[in-house]
Amino acid sequence: MKKFEAELDEFLNSWTQDPHGNKAAFLRLKNYLAAKSGVKLGFKARPGITYSLRAVHENQKDKDLFVMVDVIDDDPTDRWLSVCFYGAMITDPEEKGNFVPQGLLGEDAHCFDIEDPKDKDLAYVEARLDEAYQKASQS
Repeated sequence: MKKFEAELDEFLNSWTQDPHGNKAAFLRLKNYLAAKSGVKLGFKARPGITYSLRAVHENQKDKDLFVMVDVIDDDPTDRWLSVCFYGAMITDPEEKGNFVPQGLLGEDAHCFDIEDPKDKDLAYVEARLDEAYQKASQS
């Protein structure tokens, strides 16, 4: 098992309190990304701050990722998600995201906060994942 998979499994096994269903939303997004051809996943744990799932396409040359799915850990009993993309890699036709100057590895970003997931919100984020994936596969 890869090191990141062991760390991710350890984190997921320790995530026992989930009043809003954000763990299931995180797993849905992780599996959505893992099913895409050419995607490599990584995981970075920063307990008390964030747990970050990062996806990169094997064709990407100039960026280390195309999306970062953060589990915000400021309250371990009530974690929430922030899904961030490079601003130039996606559109946000319904303006559901937040523009964050230099918010993703020093570059402008669009982030979608998920505190109480609903299928329609996750589907909207998955459509953004598809956009970013497509652009990443061509870079």
